[in-house]
Amino acid sequence: MKRYRSGDAKAFEELVRRHHDDLIRFLIRLSGNRAVAEDAFQETFLQVHLSLDTFDASRRFKPWLFTIAANKARDALRKSARRKTLDLSAPISGGQGGAGADSGARTYVDLMEIDVPQPDQALKDSERNRLVQRAVDELPWSLREILLLAYFQRMSYNQIAESLEIPLGTVKSRLHSAVAAFAKKFEAIGKSESPPASAPPPSPDA
Repeated sequence: MKRYRSGDAKAFEELVRRHHDDLIRFLIRLSGNRAVAEDAFQETFLQVHLSLDTFDASRRFKPWLFTIAANKARDALRKSARRKTLDLSAPISGGQGGAGADSGARTYVDLMEIDVPQPDQALKDSERNRLVQRAVDELPWSLREILLLAYFQRMSYNQIAESLEIPLGTVKSRLHSAVAAFAKKFEAIGKSESPPASAPPPSPDA
């Protein structure tokens, strides 16, 4: 940003290239819609350009960028009119037991990733991502945003607090709620889409 501010146009192109993939994936998860994500991406970097003279160089660029992107995604969605506590590090459904019981088990953190193959996953990647996206979509915006910043973008509590301009304690409590809500919704969606093994196949009229 300092280079761009000093007149180096190539510095802006470098910023776009450097953050393109992560930001697009984040926006797709956040909005649940690739077209909305693409629009929000363009609007985000337009805002970066417009904010050139007011950008505080003492702040980290990435948290600032992703906060702008989240706001643009929310605006794009509005315009389009589309509309026991679990830890994300806990094993998914059916881990029997106790601490360290399943060193190879998949966790909710694993589910938040995109394009990372999981060879032992029962569902195909595309199906898994669809279920994750459904669970994310059903979260209130404030929980969805903080969950993705923390687990998808791996931002620290302090970075999230700075980005969202909320107290550190609020970050922790909101993220705690987001983790529990995501886990609950993901399991409910999985159960609702998995009929019992003994159930007969649906009739053609169903």
